[in-house]
Amino acid sequence: MPEKRIVSKITYRPIGIIHSPFREPYGTPIQSVSAQDVEGVVEIFPEYAEGLRDIDGFSHIILIYHFHLSKKFSLIVKPFLDDPSHGVFACRAPARPNPIGISIVRLTKVEKERLYIKDVDIVDGTPLLDIKPYVPDFDQRETEKKGWMEGKLKNLHKMTDDGRFTK
Repeated sequence: MPEKRIVSKITYRPIGIIHSPFREPYGTPIQSVSAQDVEGVVEIFPEYAEGLRDIDGFSHIILIYHFHLSKKFSLIVKPFLDDPSHGVFACRAPARPNPIGISIVRLTKVEKERLYIKDVDIVDGTPLLDIKPYVPDFDQRETEKKGWMEGKLKNLHKMTDDGRFTK
C-alpha cells in the first residue's frame, strides 16, 4: 500500500462573484428550493470566461462557493430545521471546518462573463469557487433515508437564515 500523504493546506482562488438581493445572511433562504424565482447574477472573472463555453445548453447549474461570512465552526450545531443539535456533517449549516456551499440554480441567460440565474439562496458578494452543469442522470438519486430531516422538510419553502452562523 502506498504511503499516505496528508495535505495540510489547500488554497482556492475565486473564479467569480455571486450577486443576489440578499445583503446579509439573516433572511436569506436556507436552500435554493426555498428561493423560488429569486434572481441573481454570477460574474465570472475575465481570465475564466472561456470556461463558460457551451454552459448555455444547460437549464440548471451547480454553484460551489465559499461561505465568506461564516464565523467559527462547531462540530455540533443546531440546524435551521430542527431543535436538537446534530453533527455538522449531518447538516447543511454554513459554519463548517471548510466553509464550502453548493446550490443548484436555474440558468436563464448567459451574456459574456455574466450568468443570469434564478432560485438564488446565496448572500450578495459571495466568492464563487466552481461551476458544474446539473445533469439529472448524474446528480439525481432515489433515496431511502433522510436521517433526522425525515418529516422536517414540510416548511422548507418558508425557511430563512436567522443569523445563527454569523455570530
